[in-house]
This record gives sequence, structure tokens and C-alpha cells, in this order.
Amino acid sequence: MIKALPCGGAFYVFMKKIASIIIIAYLAAVFCACGADDIQGMLQGRETREEKTEESEPSEAISQQAPVMQAPSQKAMVEVDTAVSEDAAEEHEPVTILFAGDMNFDRHYANMNALLSRGGEIADGLDGDIMYALRTADIAMINNEFPYSDRGSPTPNKKFTFRADPSTVHYLNDMGVDIVGLANNHAYDYGPDALLDTLDTLSGANIRYVGAGRNIEEAMTPQYIEAGGMTIAFTAATQIERSLPPDTREATETDPGVLRTLDPAKYVEVIKEADANADFTIVFVHWGSENVFEYEAAQRELAEAYVEAGADLIIGAHPHVLQGFEYIGDVPVVYSMGNFWFNSKTLDSCMIEATIYEGELSQLRFIPCVQKGSYTTMQHEGDGEFERIIEDEIGRSAPGVSISSNGVITKCP
Repeated sequence: MIKALPCGGAFYVFMKKIASIIIIAYLAAVFCACGADDIQGMLQGRETREEKTEESEPSEAISQQAPVMQAPSQKAMVEVDTAVSEDAAEEHEPVTILFAGDMNFDRHYANMNALLSRGGEIADGLDGDIMYALRTADIAMINNEFPYSDRGSPTPNKKFTFRADPSTVHYLNDMGVDIVGLANNHAYDYGPDALLDTLDTLSGANIRYVGAGRNIEEAMTPQYIEAGGMTIAFTAATQIERSLPPDTREATETDPGVLRTLDPAKYVEVIKEADANADFTIVFVHWGSENVFEYEAAQRELAEAYVEAGADLIIGAHPHVLQGFEYIGDVPVVYSMGNFWFNSKTLDSCMIEATIYEGELSQLRFIPCVQKGSYTTMQHEGDGEFERIIEDEIGRSAPGVSISSNGVITKCP
């Protein structure tokens, strides 16, 4: 019987049972090693792969998909590298700052009457090239020579007093203005309440201001703007009025007002503070004499004190006409930008474009403009007026200053 088993059904049954025992033992070992979830996942994965294979295009399409599967990880690496390089580039980008002179939004004066008759938007007073330049500059600053308020009374015995409806602050937003100078002889024309309204109105419109405040501490506080990986400090003060006591009150510990610099001691302190905390320090100063094209010895003396304190660029306003340029050491002084959009007179005007890079002034450019008929236009190379205004500015400037044919201001070797 034993010899007959290999050829009979009993041997087959015996071997089948042995095989079953072996398979069961193997599966038990796998189950213990992997776990039921893993075995189920492998089975599901097989089903999923089979389904995708059935839905896929022929082998050519499958071969095209292979590199695409790797692309996300490669792209993520590129994006990380790109993001780092872009951040690094942003940290060292050149920054353009555009400055313009005196502006007045008081509706009782000719320029605002003309604007309202044309439609009432600031673009009805400034040409498209100017609007574009202001809006595309990284930082734009003007001299805000009036309060925004419907409160207060005009300063007694003052010949000209200005006050604008607070709603007109949207003109600054429309122009792309980021910061204004309030240290001038008209910010206090309607007294402390109107000045306080001005501060609130500008803050509500997200416009920064310098040179005035609710008290002397605020009036002496620089504004710091982070741009291009730099900290740029803006400061402002007024030398006007020079007859004492002035109509425009200086701020005190408890009262609102402006920062004055007839005596430069306080302002020098501000500039030193700004220089200690910034990569580049701008002085925006109201000084000189109205309608006088030549800058004065008193302006130059102040400029020397500002440079010694740490100023990197000095921008002047108040005379309502253009004055020349000078370098004190390596620091450029723009003595007066003139009116920008202030009245109905026909006057040469300008914008000043400063390009700052890695804490240094890389370029300073004079952009000739003309205010005429309550409308200000940018002048361009080849139109005659551009060249005439540059020639006039060369004649007003100190020796050692050069202005190129396209308006770039440099110090002569």
C-alpha cells in the first residue's frame, strides 16, 4: 500500500494538505510582519494601478507622464530658490523718491476754482505725465501748505490764510503721495483745532506727515519708511516766519504746532536721531524769501548745520520760485522747488527725483515743469522750455554743480 500511494489519490490529498499548511503558515508570518492594514493597502494599490493603467493612453502617453510625476518636487526646489533670490533682490532694490513743491487746495483761491470748473479732480490740474510719475515713484512727497479742516478762525492780520475741505485729501491719494511736509508758514493758519484736524485727516487717508504734531515730541519725530532693504528717514522743519513771535506757532510739550528751525538746535537734534536710525536721511526744509531766485547766506548756514548732523539730501521749499543747487561736501542741496500747484501764476516749477541704492544717493534728477493757468505740465527734452529751465537753474546754482541735458544733477570733479 505504501508503494501505491504516489500513484493514487491518497498521496495527492496528503500533499495538498501539506501545501495548504505551508501557505497558511507563510500568510500568518506575513500578516504578523506587515499588519492587516498594510496587506489591504497593497491590494488596494494594485487595484488602483490596474484601474489607472486601463484608463491611460498607450505606452507613449505613459512615458510622457513619467517626468511630470517628478516635476512637482523639482519645481518646489526652484520656487524656493527663486523666492530666496527675489527676496534678496528686493532687499537691494533701488528706490525712487519724487519730491514736489507747494500745493494749495483752498477753494477760495484761483487754482481750486479752475479745478472745480474743469471737473474737480486733481488730474484736471496736473498733466498725465506728472500724475504717472507721482503714482509710479516708490515714494512721493509734497509740501502740504494748508490745513484740512472746517474749524478754527483765520490768523488775525495775516495777509494770506489757507484752509481746505478735509475731503480734498483724496487728491493726495489720487496723486500717489505717500508723505507730506507740514512744517511751513500756513499749516497753522486757522489755529490749533484746524491743525489737529489736519493730522487726523492725513492719518485717516494713510498719508504720513513730518514737521508738525500734537506736541513738540511728535513734531520732532522722524518718519521712517522701509524700502529696497533700506530704512529711509524723513524730517521737516520751517525757518519761516522770521519775525518774532511767529504767526505759525511752534509745538510745545502740551500744544500742537510745527517744528521751527530759525534756531537750528532742535532740528539738528532730529537729524542726528534720524541719522542714527536710518540708512539715508532726508531734510525737507521751509526757508528763504518769497519770490527771490537767489538762495541766501542764512539758508546755506542752516544747510551746513544739517549736513554736519547727518543729512544725506536737503530739499527746500517756500520761495514759490526755483532756486539753484549746491553741494556741501557730497550732500546735494535743492534750495527751492518753487510752486507745484499753488495759484494761477505762470511760473517755472519742477519735481526732484532721487534714486537711493544701498543707503547711497545713486542719482538726483531735476524734472522741469511749468505752472500756468492753474495747470502744471511736465516739460520734455527738445521742447525748448525744458532746455531753458535747465539753463536758468545752472545759472542759479553754485560753482561745482553740473546739470546734464536730461536733468541729472552731479557734483563736478
